[in-house]
Amino acid sequence: MATMPAPVAELLEAALVGELTVVDGKGRPVTYPLIPLWDGGRVYLTSSTLFSRKLEHIQKNPKVSLSITDPIAVGGRTDRATIQGDARIIADDPHGGWERLLPIWEAKEPSIVMFLKARVALPLFFERALIEITPRRVLYWSDGVPSTAPAAFDLSVMSGEAA
Repeated sequence: MATMPAPVAELLEAALVGELTVVDGKGRPVTYPLIPLWDGGRVYLTSSTLFSRKLEHIQKNPKVSLSITDPIAVGGRTDRATIQGDARIIADDPHGGWERLLPIWEAKEPSIVMFLKARVALPLFFERALIEITPRRVLYWSDGVPSTAPAAFDLSVMSGEAA
């Protein structure tokens, strides 16, 4: 896979909220605000496993997009990005499999430690699946103006992968 453009990686590292868009069973887009966690190669999100529609939608159609558009959620930056890719659900250990992302999550949102201490009081919150997104295409607006044409990066082509 090709390297994520540096300003988009910076947005991912800073973003406290990203908008995950999936396709529902009727072919309509559905968007969920989630905390994006970037490990340098893939984007991870977590989801409660209890009655999760987003997980159901991803299982049926793994094509997703993640947009970073809120200047407040990225510390005042005005650039924006949309990452299109293929999602995979990792739910083999909903009790603790997601904990491998704790260092990234805690660096971004230190309050997660407080929630972990209250784990017994919030057991259903911690029944979590990971959503792993392999980026395939990135759209980047350096000026933050969505009416202008974005810079487009096809990560599959750049890396020699088949799309």
